[in-house]
Formats: sequence, C-alpha cells, structure tokens
Amino acid sequence: FEIPKILVCITGMKIRVALAGLLMTLATVSLAQVWPAQTIKIIVPFTPGTGMDTIARTVAPKLSERLGQPVVVHNVPGASGNIGADSVARANPDGYTLLMGANTMLMAAQLYKKVPFNPVDDFASISMVAHGTLMLVASPKSGIKSMQELIALAKAKPGFVSYGSPGIGTPHHMAMELFKSEAQLTMLHVPYKGTSGFVQDLLAGEVMVGFLPVHVAQNFVSAGKLVALAVGGAARHPVAPSVATFQELGVNGVN
Repeated sequence: FEIPKILVCITGMKIRVALAGLLMTLATVSLAQVWPAQTIKIIVPFTPGTGMDTIARTVAPKLSERLGQPVVVHNVPGASGNIGADSVARANPDGYTLLMGANTMLMAAQLYKKVPFNPVDDFASISMVAHGTLMLVASPKSGIKSMQELIALAKAKPGFVSYGSPGIGTPHHMAMELFKSEAQLTMLHVPYKGTSGFVQDLLAGEVMVGFLPVHVAQNFVSAGKLVALAVGGAARHPVAPSVATFQELGVNGVN
C-alpha cells in the first residue's frame, strides 16, 4: 500500500510509530471484514405465503448451508412493500440484512411523491432469484368464464367489474392498469393491505377478478375455485399450459 502523503514529512521514530498505528488500523479493518460471522436476516416486505416469502424460505436454508451461519426470514409487510424495503435501506450496511424484493420497489419510486428510499442508490443488487408470471383470474361467483366475457361486461357496464390487488403500486395493480389501458376498459380497483386478504376475498367473490402469480393461481384453478382467463407472459406458462396469453386472445402489449 502507499504511505499517505501526510507521513512523508515525518522522520525517525515518528515514522515507525505512525506506520505501526496505520498497520494496526488495517489489521482491525481486515478482521472486521470477515463475513459472515453472525445470523443473516432476509427481510420480505410482503405477508407470509406470498411469492417473495416462498422464494426467501426456499433460498434461506441453502444460503445457511453454504455460508455456515443461520439465515432467518422476517416478514415486514405494508405500503406495497415500501416499509420492508425502507427498513433494509436504513439497516447497518454490514451485509447481515438482506432484502428479498420485487420490482415493486422500482415502481414505488415512480408512483409516490415521497418514497423514503432510493431504489438505485440505497441498495446493492446481489442476484436475480426468480422470474415470475402473473395470471388473470376470475371468481366463479362473478359469472365471468373467459377474457371475451370480461371485456364485454366491463365495456357494457363501466366501473361495474371490481378487481383486487395486494396494494397500490404492486405488480398485480400495475398489470391490471396495463390491461385496462390496452383494452380500453374501466374497472373498480379494490386495494388490500397484502396478498392474503385479497386472495380470500377473490375466492369468496367479494371482488370479481385479479392478477395472481401463476404458481399461486393454478392451484385454485385446478381446484375449481378460480377461473383462469389469461397469462401475462410472452408465451404460455409450463405450470398452466392450457391457459392462453393475452396476445393469443387478441389483447396486445400486456406482458
């Protein structure tokens, strides 16, 4: 390493003392950088049982095995993921508090006037963990059995069709707004404070339609509790190969 310029003017014993102090400082820093030396937390900014939560709890034991330290998952839901993300942004930047986040945190920075964190500057990306696809589903109680029926009903009765989401600015909400824009529809948005309440009311028919991750939706579709209308990817999803894409059904630009 280079001796700082401030030491160049020091002579004799003072150089040796200064260098010793500098080397001790470097040694201390080196010891402090041994990682990991304690439990690692993964913050999930959504409720238990959601896609992010499932992924985090799948990854955590593998990380623990590889790193040799406990890895625990904490759910910090609220404000469409903003509360959990902010808690990580404010945490000590020592590598022991991680965020299992989604593109929600990027959306929030564009949708809200004031977001307590900067999604680019306040986080260091580690890795892409998963790529998800959403499925548009309807409650059987709504009587909607196809995309064509949904579009016809929404156009005949603007604002009559209700759709739910885990909260304002979530991917579920933005996906429906994109669909509404492309299909030129008017529907009523019912935001919830998380996925659990939204799914419960969708199953009960309190809201008529909504987007859910394919791996969540398909279980309910197979059980006859929800009706699959379309998947939001560029191609059909292997988990639900019988469900057509929006493009196949004549609605372009919804991915």
